[in-house]
Amino acid sequence: MSTSSAAGPSSVTERVAERVGGVASAPAGDFVLVLTCPDRPGVVHAVSGFLVAHGGNIIESQQFGDQITGTFFMRLDFVVDGAGVSPDALRADFAEVAARFEMTFELWDAKAPYRTLIMVSKHLHCLNDLLFRHSTGSLQIEIPVVVSNHLDAEPLAKAHGLEFVHIPVTSDTKEQAEDRLRELIAQHDIDLVVLARYMQVLSDRMCAELSGRAINIHHSFLPSFKGAKPYHQAFDRGVKLVGATAHYVTADLDEGPIIEQDVVRVDHGYNQDQLVTAGRDVEAQVLSRAVRWHAESRVLLNGHRTVVFR
Repeated sequence: MSTSSAAGPSSVTERVAERVGGVASAPAGDFVLVLTCPDRPGVVHAVSGFLVAHGGNIIESQQFGDQITGTFFMRLDFVVDGAGVSPDALRADFAEVAARFEMTFELWDAKAPYRTLIMVSKHLHCLNDLLFRHSTGSLQIEIPVVVSNHLDAEPLAKAHGLEFVHIPVTSDTKEQAEDRLRELIAQHDIDLVVLARYMQVLSDRMCAELSGRAINIHHSFLPSFKGAKPYHQAFDRGVKLVGATAHYVTADLDEGPIIEQDVVRVDHGYNQDQLVTAGRDVEAQVLSRAVRWHAESRVLLNGHRTVVFR
């Protein structure tokens, strides 16, 4: 996730903090504070003291101290007694505490939705699941646009009243396609990009630009199968587990910090089509959980790993 330093909030935090609306998947307070800093005595006391001084009452509190790296992580969901308190004012006041403890932090309206651009190719199960959950209010996101290198997803996107943009990609047009994607991200003020089975590899430059704010989903087997028709390869090997991994996008293909993983047990009674169906189900569930946790800022980067406050 993107973070704000003590010197001031990131542009993503500023944009998200200004938005009001959307429906959280769980009850939320007025504001959310997420922070990372060196682990040392007095951090929790200082944060709690700040909330007391501003009339804050904690609804949910989670923390983790990484003893290997000496890093402290914390997420607070809180309400404030009194009307007219803004995220901007709280953020400005918290800057002194943050500077004292070398914190990076985010503080925003707890119900502010992330503006999310979804990318997909021909397999639509993850897109369909995200759009359904979005329509029921179980994901704290707005979806201004769906992007694909094929036309298969257009009817589904338009059925949900969403803009659909077709960006064909070939080896000769990859750079122009990514430039068009950048235009859409800027045009729609996008906070999060979700690769919902988008079967094109993003360039190293694009991965760097989207660092910490692009999520991918891929199958994960024991053993692993790469290339075309992985589920068919798994069937031929008689696997007993199929699964999926949701992770942040990096230049190292499918090796970014992992947000969520899950598996489902299968057996000899599954034919190829049933195995594919089982795999697609777990992919959709894993991706939706990763998107929900990111949009609620429950995921903090910890080097090549993540801290996930579920």
